[in-house]
Amino acid sequence: MEFLGWDEADIIIFSGDAYVDHPSFGTAVIARVIEDEGFRVAVVPQPNWKDDLRDFRKMGKPKYFFGVTAGNMDSMVNHYTAAKRLRSDDAYTPGGKAGFRPDYPSIVYSRILKEIYPDVPVVLGGIEASMRRITHYDYWQDKLLPSILISSGADLLVYGMGEGPLRNILRLLSDGMPFSSLNTIPQTAFILDSGESLPVQNQWQDIILNSYEKCIGCK
Repeated sequence: MEFLGWDEADIIIFSGDAYVDHPSFGTAVIARVIEDEGFRVAVVPQPNWKDDLRDFRKMGKPKYFFGVTAGNMDSMVNHYTAAKRLRSDDAYTPGGKAGFRPDYPSIVYSRILKEIYPDVPVVLGGIEASMRRITHYDYWQDKLLPSILISSGADLLVYGMGEGPLRNILRLLSDGMPFSSLNTIPQTAFILDSGESLPVQNQWQDIILNSYEKCIGCK
């Protein structure tokens, strides 16, 4: 940032993976997409969540939002075998060393960022967030869990291949739209307050799923 003469970043991404500038790594691709849209992007790979949280503070506050991803692999698959035994290595850490990311980093990182910077939006992405965007069965805890948006406190979730919706988000923000109004972008998930109506989109077809409360009440 000093070399580029930046006083702040527009978007800061926190990733559970080490940073590898290669198209097989989602964080690198997303960072390049953000850069291509004319935004200043910074990446913090594998932040330390066990100390005084300096890794979450060292880049300061971004102008627009924090991005959070667990990485290329679901963190629980990365950490545990199908028999729920702890793995001895980590496929996306230098030297294969284990212990550089927590279980469910999407949740852990988002909660830390929300505690330190409660007024800055957090956007979730990646396979861990995508697979947990609605009520889901968690094999590791052997129970149903609510949307990861609830568990993490994040503001917006981009699922699947995120380049398209991310460009929409960036262009709307660049045009001056407040983050709180980003509720018409396909391939995103967000939480509405009880009684709050959905934005009108003629191309959408509503499919009402059972609520988390109803799901856990089923026998």
